[in-house]
Amino acid sequence: MVVDLRRLTVKEYYRMGKLGILDPSESIELIDGQIIKKPMKGTSHEAAITRIGRILGNSLAEKALIRYQSPIHLNEYSEPEPDIAIVKIDALDYEEHHPNSSEIYLLIEVAESSIERDTNFKAKVYAKAEITDYWVLDLSHRQLSVFRQPLQGEYQQKIILSDEKEVSILAFEDIKIQVRQMLRPH
Repeated sequence: MVVDLRRLTVKEYYRMGKLGILDPSESIELIDGQIIKKPMKGTSHEAAITRIGRILGNSLAEKALIRYQSPIHLNEYSEPEPDIAIVKIDALDYEEHHPNSSEIYLLIEVAESSIERDTNFKAKVYAKAEITDYWVLDLSHRQLSVFRQPLQGEYQQKIILSDEKEVSILAFEDIKIQVRQMLRPH
């Protein structure tokens, strides 16, 4: 059965918020024209974001800006809020717009209960927007999925790295990060 969906635009999404149709305390994001509920964030999830932020902050210094659970603008229908976005430095710290695809170096999602959504649904949305470097840190299986080379809405390269492996950000290949550094110590 084919369903003809009426997708919301980013403009309509913000208007719904201004009119009070959407509750500002609700944990939601607009992806591919759909309002998606974000999963609850447990302590392991938040600790991983803190660890990653510390590692990247020390490594990137003045090379890029790190944004946490903040909107990025992918297109007319998508403004997701990835756990971490490494973006180009902006003189106004993105006061006039959310970072778009051309300003994004790396997106990272931390997954506990959302692994399927992050590695399938979000990966397709990010590939379609030509995000060149996308990572999903799987807390349950202690591994990192690395998605690269977007082409026609699909990533051509998907690598799963165990916690013993090392990874580099495509835009900053000199910066090496061990997967285990992002995870809870054994």
